Amino acid sequence: MTFLEELTAHKGGLILLRSDLFWYGGRGWDGARDRVCLLLNTAAADDLDGAAARATGAAPAAVLVDEAVAVVVAALLLIDGQPHWVWVAQEDVELLS
Repeated sequence: MTFLEELTAHKGGLILLRSDLFWYGGRGWDGARDRVCLLLNTAAADDLDGAAARATGAAPAAVLVDEAVAVVVAALLLIDGQPHWVWVAQEDVELLS
């Protein structure tokens, strides 16, 4: 099972973000580690590129991963009471039961 399939099967569940988020738009690193979030939706990285992202407003607002990581998935997470698309890698996410 791929990372995207695992995340998709876990929609509606809780995940633990092991790293702090880097927010785009000048906000930078937030310094909050081990954040628990509700997983609302998932998408493959190429599903959120280009025109589709602009049309849906689905461009991720933050990134959790090192740019050197190859497998990246977009996850719609409930963070501080608001939904945000975030790029995540398997190494930085733990699925909670």
